[in-house]
Amino acid sequence: MENKKFLAFQIIYLLGLSFMLYLSIAVANEEAVLEPLAETNEEQNNMQTYIVWVKKPVQKYFFSKSHEDLESWYHTFLPTTIASSNQLKKPRMVHAYRNVATGFAAKLTPEEVKAMENKEGFLSAHPEQILPLHTTHSPNFLGLHQGLGVWKGSNYGEGVIIGVLDTGISPDHPSFSDEGVAPPPAKWKGKCDFNGTVCNNKLIGARNFQGGQTTGGPPVDDEGHGTHTSSTAAGNFVKGANVFGMANGTASGMAPYAHLAIYKVCSEEGCAEGDILAALDTAVEDGVDVLSLSLGGASVPFYADGIAIGAFGAIQKGIFVSCSAGNSGPFYASLANEAPWILTVGASTIDRSIKATALLGNGAEYDGESLFQPKDFSSKLLPLVYAGANGKQSSAFCDAGSLGNVEGAIVLCERGGGVARIDKGAEVKRAGGAAMILVNAETDGDSTLADPHVLPATHVGYVAGVKIKAYLNSTSSPAATILFKGTVIGDGLAPKITSFSSRGPSIASTGILKPDIIGPGVSILAAWPVSVDNGTEDETLKPADIFATGAGHVNPSKANDPGLIYDTKPEDYIPYLCGLNYTDEQIQVITQQRVNCSQVEAIPEAQLNYPSFSIIVGSSEDSKSQYYTRTVKNVGPANSTYNLDLFVPRNMGMSVNPEVLKFTEVNQEITFEAEFFAEDSAGKDGVPFAQGYLRWVSDQHSVTSPISVIFASK
Repeated sequence: MENKKFLAFQIIYLLGLSFMLYLSIAVANEEAVLEPLAETNEEQNNMQTYIVWVKKPVQKYFFSKSHEDLESWYHTFLPTTIASSNQLKKPRMVHAYRNVATGFAAKLTPEEVKAMENKEGFLSAHPEQILPLHTTHSPNFLGLHQGLGVWKGSNYGEGVIIGVLDTGISPDHPSFSDEGVAPPPAKWKGKCDFNGTVCNNKLIGARNFQGGQTTGGPPVDDEGHGTHTSSTAAGNFVKGANVFGMANGTASGMAPYAHLAIYKVCSEEGCAEGDILAALDTAVEDGVDVLSLSLGGASVPFYADGIAIGAFGAIQKGIFVSCSAGNSGPFYASLANEAPWILTVGASTIDRSIKATALLGNGAEYDGESLFQPKDFSSKLLPLVYAGANGKQSSAFCDAGSLGNVEGAIVLCERGGGVARIDKGAEVKRAGGAAMILVNAETDGDSTLADPHVLPATHVGYVAGVKIKAYLNSTSSPAATILFKGTVIGDGLAPKITSFSSRGPSIASTGILKPDIIGPGVSILAAWPVSVDNGTEDETLKPADIFATGAGHVNPSKANDPGLIYDTKPEDYIPYLCGLNYTDEQIQVITQQRVNCSQVEAIPEAQLNYPSFSIIVGSSEDSKSQYYTRTVKNVGPANSTYNLDLFVPRNMGMSVNPEVLKFTEVNQEITFEAEFFAEDSAGKDGVPFAQGYLRWVSDQHSVTSPISVIFASK
């Protein structure tokens, strides 16, 4: 079982890589309770949901260690008139956390929160955040094949329980059939809120946590994101899967025989922090092995980050937590989910495209993508027009109602402008256009998507768009057509970093390199609630750097047999958190333990036993030479010898001691020392960072630690 779990832990993070969405923020206030002690309308309007962190109660407040006693302790922090009224306190208390955090979510006014600060046991409180939501060929691309290797050895993830926090699920989709799936392990304690026999050996749990309503109806997926991500992680084998006949084949998730436990915490309006914590809390109690979240917000300190806090509580129970890096690329320092106890995953392409080629009147061809591939579209050249020729920006973006008569023409539209890609095609179709060429902005680079357009279309990259525009301006009668070439496998440059994938460095902890890894996250064929009616390189056209790739693209087979690991236990994070200069109370919010940093030997961020190095070099002499240690554990053959291979970052020097690691036992640990020292030229050439790696190589394994160096300005 442990081997099966280990495999799943290495591959399930792919759930966080499905196509992500950014959503608007909205919070609905709870109805007032019209009783003698009910709040005034003014108080009601001034209320919002706060996350309140408190110390674990001392024994004098406990009659036993039951959840009821813990919730009673939480109620003592509510306003006196509320705490004394059973009728009023329940609506105010939204969630009471028991497993991953010590605290609660409640409807409160700022004045009531201020009054709490004087109560014994209070730590902190903040308004809850509303966070945004962030395959037929993907398994093959990752080296996963039916009946062979890692997949066969794990029996496709059998026995592993994956908890997914998202928008719910469409349970009747064939991806969630339990054909071939064994019953869940005896440890499973969760429940299914769907009626009848919808849940099965695949979908073993389904709960709805939206708005504090843990019994607010079944977690039906009205948005689609949760169904998509759940099937990406653990969808069962589905033969003949395709979209509009494209990418035809047998689709499956990364662990097709694993169990799914669904926790609905999001809607089109976003994901409430209090609901996320409640779902994490319940998932731990239910008995999940893996938690996967494709959502997250802007960078905040870990003690103010509900996902980071909940994830720390989960890893203390031995649960693996994987999260997406976010959709705010290609800008640096844009990622979410930065805590080192979370596996943070960026998005990359696979080597499959649904090709649609723009053919111009001068004979030039530019490859793009589209899911809609009409067989009856003529290869005859048609007039080509630029939507923005009238000088209006709304027209350039093909916004609704912005186009004049373009009857029978192929229309070139700019990507962006707050207009959805498919909606641009709808506007072209409304205005009489025969087809659309959608071109990227410069920041989008070569990152294209196979969309289910409403008319013949192709989505091309930025460079192609520049050349097509140049052709438009070079002739008085520009013409074009689109050649639909269907599913094409094979791209020697794949995987590439998609432009929207969020980048490091981390803001919350610059001494930790994030994202950790990258994996498939673009145009992934996976389950959707309803039928649709109609690495090497960065897709920004620049070389992919370490803040986009982390340790590089996932390789499940090698991850299942790594040779060496950098083992980190929950207690190892306390010296690290003290080194971040967090207060004892702030660390207690994260760890649920009383901490006294004055009695703890704090460590610099980069000293955490992490499988990468993130170094900042400043102008002071102290920062020019830095010294760190790492401890590796042998999980390969007992007698193993590893030799050092270094790629030293530009304008830096390095030394490592020892340069050879000799193991004689399995699980034996060896500590090595690494010194980094800046050369006189460091940071003086205008390039803000450098990268390299430290690699341990044996006759069977190669274990690489990426190195990032930021040259801080003077």
